[in-house]
Amino acid sequence: MRAYIGWVAGAAAAVLVAAGAITYAVAEDGGGSTNSSVPTADSADAGFARDMAVHHQQAVEMSYIVRDRTKNVEVRRLAYDIAQTQANQRGMLLGWLDLWELPKVSADPPMTWMGMGDMASGKDGALMPGMATNSEMEKLNTLSGKQAEVFYLQLMTDHHKGGIHMAEGCVAKCRVGVEKRLAQGMVDAQQSEIQLMAGMLKERGAKARS
Repeated sequence: MRAYIGWVAGAAAAVLVAAGAITYAVAEDGGGSTNSSVPTADSADAGFARDMAVHHQQAVEMSYIVRDRTKNVEVRRLAYDIAQTQANQRGMLLGWLDLWELPKVSADPPMTWMGMGDMASGKDGALMPGMATNSEMEKLNTLSGKQAEVFYLQLMTDHHKGGIHMAEGCVAKCRVGVEKRLAQGMVDAQQSEIQLMAGMLKERGAKARS
């Protein structure tokens, strides 16, 4: 387990190192799309950047909550890795919107760029697939120790599954090359972390919720 977490930490560090290079590449070639044109506000590229920035922000919040609610080294390390990686990726996504001179918010419902704008109701704060509700976030804040660890791992597993679904949508629909590659990197890393969290849940006599 420790070796696996070490690998995850190394992968996260690699993502952080690559972040500047990816952002620079977007700035240099005007977006890296197939025809070097800047994406439009209603494009999949812009929609993914906006929605995933929001999705990532909640993962960062959950991760910092659990770091304060447990002393378990492995869970705290995983939470830190997720928080740092997703905060960095969020900055990249918002930075691209700045480079493209596009708004960071949209009047359209989340997931519209995937043709799923009527899917997420936003009930109790869960705006997109996998996102925790406001009630679940409040509950996480009340737990400690093993209970906090289990609930966090369950919430983050659901969160990653939703994130993978969105990232796969970008891989299929986005036109900016570096954004598509970042999305594929999200898929690969989060699938690995889901496997890791399944093992951590099993160690605690629990399992994913779905």
